[in-house]
Amino acid sequence: MTDTVRDPGLQPERTRLAWRRTTLSCTVAAVLAGKQALQGGPTPLGLLAVAASLALWLAFVALAHRRIRSLSVPRPAVLPVRVAWGAAGCVLAFTLFSAAVVR
Repeated sequence: MTDTVRDPGLQPERTRLAWRRTTLSCTVAAVLAGKQALQGGPTPLGLLAVAASLALWLAFVALAHRRIRSLSVPRPAVLPVRVAWGAAGCVLAFTLFSAAVVR
């Protein structure tokens, strides 16, 4: 069997779009959580919440960008477990953070 370049079809493009949609969702969640945390004026706890939200957002954007870039080759590598756990951890942290800010 010869090692030929596979026809990637639309699957890598759909995956790239999914990562971009998730990044956009995280951006909206971070902005809304920051707005909610600072609604009554800047407090030390509110500023800490905004800083944590920004750090989580930056971590997720870095992970998503790394994955989107890796999908641009004809034979993309499998998603590393470390990246999958990192992305899942960021999404879970955003969920918990949003629930804590809204309450």
